Amino acid sequence: MLVESAIVGRGSGSIGGMTWSRNRGGMYIRARATPTNPNSTYQQTVRSAAALLAAMWSNTLTKAQRDGWDLYAENVELPNPLGAPRNVGGLGMYIRSNVPRIQCGVVGVARLDDAPSIFDLGVFTEPVVGVCTASADTISVAYTNTDEWAIADGGALFIYTSRPQNPGRNFFKGPYRLAATVEGVTATPPTSPEVVNAAFVFEAAQRLFVFARASTADGRLSAPFRGTGLGV
Repeated sequence: MLVESAIVGRGSGSIGGMTWSRNRGGMYIRARATPTNPNSTYQQTVRSAAALLAAMWSNTLTKAQRDGWDLYAENVELPNPLGAPRNVGGLGMYIRSNVPRIQCGVVGVARLDDAPSIFDLGVFTEPVVGVCTASADTISVAYTNTDEWAIADGGALFIYTSRPQNPGRNFFKGPYRLAATVEGVTATPPTSPEVVNAAFVFEAAQRLFVFARASTADGRLSAPFRGTGLGV
């Protein structure tokens, strides 16, 4: 449970039977719910990747490599659930940067054991969610192929999609499922847009949400992009 201010002006987490959270409208309190754990193949992939990376950190990485990730984490803080910056530690950054690289299974987007030497999350131009074609279960996602991730071997854009939602829904926190990885290429950058096979079947007029992160060739994983479109 994370609380800030005198009389719980801001909070995150659960205490007793209540959960503090927030959305675009601000803070709210709801009854605490116990989440289900379907333990799907996709969840197992992410958990296995995190476990592998934790073992690599302890047993394989050199002290110099671990120190490099610690230094990167000290200089690149991430927001906590209340939006305040925090140092997640070198191991946290190592796992954060590498889980999507392992999850995607793309040979050219390999795990990186050396920490980035540029102290930021990298930047990328926000993609644009285009036509969501219900008959083919595809979503067109346009991106800028001159961004740093796109013009270097080992860079990547990870695109995730949601389960279909009611058309009136305008905000979706998750969960998302990885649907596509666009590889950066030094010689010939990828061509936009990417026609993504949605991770879930959807119908016309249902709302789809898209989540994306870009990873530079040196492993800097961006802040997320969220977009939406309606099936047609």
